[in-house]
Amino acid sequence: MCHGERKSRAAGKRFGYRRRHEAWSGHDDDAGECPGALTAVLTSRSPGAERPGASSFLPRWQLAPPHRRRSEMEHDHRRLGRELELFGTDPLIGAGLPYWLPDGAAVRHALEEYVREVERRAGYRHVYSPVLGKRELYEISGHWAHYSDDMFPPMELGGEQVVLRPSLCPHHAVIYRSRAHSYRELPLRMAELGPMYRSELSGVLGGLTRVRAIQLNDAHIFCTLDQVREEAAGALELIRRAYEAMGIEPARYRLSLPGPGGKYVDAPELWQRSVALLSEVLDASGLPYESAEGEAAFYGPKIDVQVTDGAGRESTLSTVQIDFHQPERFDLSYIGADGAKHRPVMVHRSVVGSVERAVAHLLEAHGGAFPGWLAPVQLVVLPVAESERPAAEDLAARCIERGLRAEVAGPDRGTLGARIRESRLVPCQAVIGAREALGGQVALRLRDGRRLDPLPADEVLRRIEDQVASYSSVLWDAGAVYPVTGRRPCPASARARTVGASPARRGLGGPGAGWGSWPHRA
Repeated sequence: MCHGERKSRAAGKRFGYRRRHEAWSGHDDDAGECPGALTAVLTSRSPGAERPGASSFLPRWQLAPPHRRRSEMEHDHRRLGRELELFGTDPLIGAGLPYWLPDGAAVRHALEEYVREVERRAGYRHVYSPVLGKRELYEISGHWAHYSDDMFPPMELGGEQVVLRPSLCPHHAVIYRSRAHSYRELPLRMAELGPMYRSELSGVLGGLTRVRAIQLNDAHIFCTLDQVREEAAGALELIRRAYEAMGIEPARYRLSLPGPGGKYVDAPELWQRSVALLSEVLDASGLPYESAEGEAAFYGPKIDVQVTDGAGRESTLSTVQIDFHQPERFDLSYIGADGAKHRPVMVHRSVVGSVERAVAHLLEAHGGAFPGWLAPVQLVVLPVAESERPAAEDLAARCIERGLRAEVAGPDRGTLGARIRESRLVPCQAVIGAREALGGQVALRLRDGRRLDPLPADEVLRRIEDQVASYSSVLWDAGAVYPVTGRRPCPASARARTVGASPARRGLGGPGAGWGSWPHRA
């Protein structure tokens, strides 16, 4: 066993003893569940569900058979994030406050740009709002009364108390009411990828799934009552398309309802209307769903899109909510066709939830082999010998000009076979030998083991660019007219063998290479 492997295995033993995927998608008080599993039951102050504190049990992965235990650990996003050099944490920064390394930042940026683009095409207008707000803002919204335990303490500033926001909703309500609106403007779709902060207990923090600083994909649709069903259905369709692009599937759809107790806004009539509307949307969509009491936000019911990791742990990734409460609290209105003021309905919607949780799920779902448009390195160029390095450097530079993320792995990083194995998680590998360099061609290898006959370099780049631009989870169009060798695809087990390897063996760094050492990274 080499030193890197010993270090990797030792590192794997240092974490994961208490894993819990708390369901949180960003809207106020989403509460999760982990059915059928003995996991650490830790104190949470979110009003979405009662959770006993101070009790802990052996996590499910420790109770599993050894072979399954290894598989679950290999796909733990915390382990993958460290080994692929995507993100990290430091006690000096603080618990629940991860930082993003360049490769992780590339994945996050690609995901955020995808969300912005699909929202723009769906008629959303993007805004920015401050991460601070006066305490009074959250008293009006109801967060202070129902959610203050999950907020950071107020800060005294110029004789006023300001708070790090736990939600974007109040800011968007204030933006809406900043001017008068006509019924002709509705639905008004407002979106933001913005930071917010939750005062999570240290016991529930873990990796990217439960953090204190959150980048949320959030949107609020201000519409008439007649438009609510169509807008909520449209939000579900955006979620479906996003999951298809990311190569993931929902485990189930949940209609989250209020439970007993005083955690929720006391407005029975508004709750009944909201629940009825969401039920109609789900019934009309044909999606199977389950109802769950005690999982609603404090101000309204919601549709939660649940996902599971390789160990069967469940969490909430996306949500759609109908809210009659905040429009009333902020006295929102629009001028109707009759010239009178009317109250809009507020539809809360999150396509991928928090960016942190989405990346964590993608890591575990794909084992680090991201879809091409999300991969931190989309094309690795492999010159057979030093004499082909100039051609390889030129190809990488052309990739960067086209907006692709590419790097060169030269002969100084080992034999061609070793470099191919090291780059196994990169979607495309471009091999350039003497013949390819002379003819301006590329011998392309795909991550699934397929090898294409040499193609013109411009054609290869165009095809990869098209795949990335279409947000396709397919490596290469199966209907392509270009010849492909009869080589069998690399089995999943072979790809999985690189999960526990060092960054160098996984194609994200050569011997002695750190994350900042490559000049050809986009």
